[in-house]
Amino acid sequence: MIKNYLFNILISIDQLGNTILGGDPDETLSSRMGKRINTCVFCRFFCWVADKIDPNHCVKSLEHDEGI
Repeated sequence: MIKNYLFNILISIDQLGNTILGGDPDETLSSRMGKRINTCVFCRFFCWVADKIDPNHCVKSLEHDEGI
């Protein structure tokens, strides 16, 4: 129960960061960066770092129904 609570808090912080940077409020940064990995150098770097912590993180985080 506590684990789910903490996970939900982390997701909401992630979505807040994306919103502050001008993204969809219901999309995570990882999803947004993953969608732009081929056209954005920073996105590629972000996903590279995230993949070191959680392999294929940006790919697993893609939310095709959120953002653009």
